[in-house]
Amino acid sequence: MFREILPSCMKVADLGCSSGPNTFQTISQVIKTIHGICQQSELKLPEFQVLLNDLPGNDFNTVFRSVPAFYERLMKEKGEMVQELCFIAGVPDGVENNKGNIYMARTSPPDVFKAYADQFQRDFSNFLSLRSKEMVPQGRMVLTCMGRKNPNPSNEDYGWEMGLVKEADVDSFNLPIYTPCKEEVAEIVEREGSFDINELQIFEVDSDPLSRDEQKLGKKDLMGFNIYTEMGTNVANTVRAVLEPLLCSHFGDAIIDNLFIRFATHVADALSNSKHQKRVNMVVALTKK
Repeated sequence: MFREILPSCMKVADLGCSSGPNTFQTISQVIKTIHGICQQSELKLPEFQVLLNDLPGNDFNTVFRSVPAFYERLMKEKGEMVQELCFIAGVPDGVENNKGNIYMARTSPPDVFKAYADQFQRDFSNFLSLRSKEMVPQGRMVLTCMGRKNPNPSNEDYGWEMGLVKEADVDSFNLPIYTPCKEEVAEIVEREGSFDINELQIFEVDSDPLSRDEQKLGKKDLMGFNIYTEMGTNVANTVRAVLEPLLCSHFGDAIIDNLFIRFATHVADALSNSKHQKRVNMVVALTKK
C-alpha cells in the first residue's frame, strides 16, 4: 500500500503511549519499516508526524525527558532524516571558565560570550535551513524569542545568580539559552540566505502580567497586601516552570523551594525600588525566497 500511495507525510498516532521504555517502540518500528521499504525501492523517505496520547494520569514529564535520547538514537541510525527544531541546541563548548556564573554575566570572560554567540549562529542558521525545506516559495514564518537591546552582551545585566549551592556545582553549570540582539538575527538570516526579513522588532514587556492599574493600586499596600511581593512570586513561578527540571538534575531538588523563595524576594525588592528591568522580546517575520 505504501508503494502505491507514496505519501509525502505519514502521521503516527499512539493512543496509549504510556511513559516507560516502550513509549517510542511503536514509533521506532514504523520508521524502521518505512525506511527499509524506501531503501529497497529507492523511494524518497516521507516526513513523519507523531502524536502521543494517553490517559490524563500518564506521566508525560517522563515522556518529554525521554525525547532527547530517542532523538539521539534516530540521528545515529538515520542521520539527516531527523531535523532539529531549536534555536540553540544546548550549552556551548568552551564555557568551563565561566566561574561563579550560570549564564553570561558582566564578570564572564570574553570567550564565554563568544562561545554562546557562535553556537547560536550555528544552530539558528541550521534551524532556518531546515525550516526552509519544509516551506513553499513565498511561504511565511513568524518567530518570537527572548532578546536583548544591547549589541554588546557584556554590558547586559542578565540577573542570573545562584545561592544556596556549592561553588563547585555553580562553576560546572551553565544555562542552555541565548538572548540575541536584532543585529545578530538580521545578519544570520541574511547570511543563511533562505529568507527575506519582512519585519524585525524588539519590544519590552512587563515581567509580570499584572496591569499598570493594579500596580498603582498596589503601591498603597491596602490591607497589608503588597503588590511587589505578589509580582515577585509570579515572576519566580514563571521562571521555575521553565528551569526547575534543569536545576533539579544538576543541583538536586532539596534547594529548589528555598531558592525560588529567595528569588521571589529579590525580584520584589528590585521592583519596589524601580530597578527591575522589563523583559525584552523579539519578533521576526520571514518570507522564503
